[in-house]
Amino acid sequence: MSLIIDKQTLDDLNIFGKRDNDAVYAIFNRTHTRGGAGILEQLFRYPLANLDAIKSRSSTIRFFLAQQIKFPFRGELLDAAANYLSDTDERSRMSAQDNTLSRKFNQVIGADTGNQQLMKGIASIIEIFILLKQFVDTVNEAALETPYAAEISAVKQVLLQQPFEQLLQEKVPVKIDYEKAADYDRLLRFVHIEDVKKILEAVYMLDVYISVASVAAARGFAFAEPVGSEEHVMEIEGLYHPKLSEPIANDIEMKPNSNIVFLTGANMAGKSTFMKSLGIAVFLAHVGFPVPASRMRFSVCDGLLTTINLPDNLNMGYSHFYTEVLRVKKMAAELEHAKNLFIIFDELFRGTNVKDAYDATVAITSAFASRPNCMFVVSTHIMEAGEKLMEECSNIQFVYLPTLMNGDRPVYPRKLQQGITSDRHGMVIIHNEGILDILRNGQY
Repeated sequence: MSLIIDKQTLDDLNIFGKRDNDAVYAIFNRTHTRGGAGILEQLFRYPLANLDAIKSRSSTIRFFLAQQIKFPFRGELLDAAANYLSDTDERSRMSAQDNTLSRKFNQVIGADTGNQQLMKGIASIIEIFILLKQFVDTVNEAALETPYAAEISAVKQVLLQQPFEQLLQEKVPVKIDYEKAADYDRLLRFVHIEDVKKILEAVYMLDVYISVASVAAARGFAFAEPVGSEEHVMEIEGLYHPKLSEPIANDIEMKPNSNIVFLTGANMAGKSTFMKSLGIAVFLAHVGFPVPASRMRFSVCDGLLTTINLPDNLNMGYSHFYTEVLRVKKMAAELEHAKNLFIIFDELFRGTNVKDAYDATVAITSAFASRPNCMFVVSTHIMEAGEKLMEECSNIQFVYLPTLMNGDRPVYPRKLQQGITSDRHGMVIIHNEGILDILRNGQY
């Protein structure tokens, strides 16, 4: 069962990013193989919404971290194997009858490139089988009490089949003659190709586990503790944004009697960064991956939806405000179908006038408050909306990111405080940047 998530949320949290090195995905992609990178991407595209599945994946990565396991394969082995398996045309099949003097002569002069590539692919798969057998034999006992034991068992069921007995007796580096290669070609590329693909998938998954475990070790990420969705809790200590070089960490706690966080703060105080940090942590926790925090305990959600960097829809002719309205409508529809969602909305209705934004923020947030099984984080510049909600709703917790003044310069601590802030320093920033002087005097 997958977490409900959409492109807007993936874009808001920069999960994949426009440039690979900017993305959250790039943090975890230390894979050695293209197949491993592909599986990692699929795990990111389909986060989990099942408690047992999240626990299983997280526990497996913890096992690899504790064992400090290194990837036992050379990446080029997997590339050669994948290329070899991609050609299943019967006409390319090796045959012992083709082992003629002419073929041997072509091999000597380098004209037999097709068969040479096949021989390379066969040798690569044989080496992968041998190394994987050695690996599972090495970790088998240590993994007995972990979820990875089931994956080891599945690998062994393939490796220990009678047709592969001779293959596993070969020596590394693998050197075989043409006739034996023809027999292996029939076995690996045609008769048992599905079993071979299962072995490669197991190696790619191993690559992912090791990659994620190495990131957890290098960055000090914490493994989140998932609990049942019926608890409706979100507890995070030391939360920070993983792409910042010197991040400021924050704590947040949400429960059924305080399932809405209403966040205020001046421009540049750090509201959007905090909301992105929170969204990334919730996302990674549902992938079963370690999170950028010192501790996290969370209820498994049905979905994660964010609205942080919502663009206009010029193709449809929609204004920013109408795009916001449609986004809220979509969230409302999801709330009707899903049992529990985690929703983040940065500056509700920023695309309209202050009066309408105030009325809409109060109305929508009050409606959110009637959904105790879901969790919401809403930010705004309109402090008056917070004051009104404080009178009407008991399950909203009010926090803010303060702005301090150092002379005429604003300073941003980026640490959450309880309450509502009245900080408004937009004109201070405009004056400090000298914009009015430029306009009045033409001086820059």
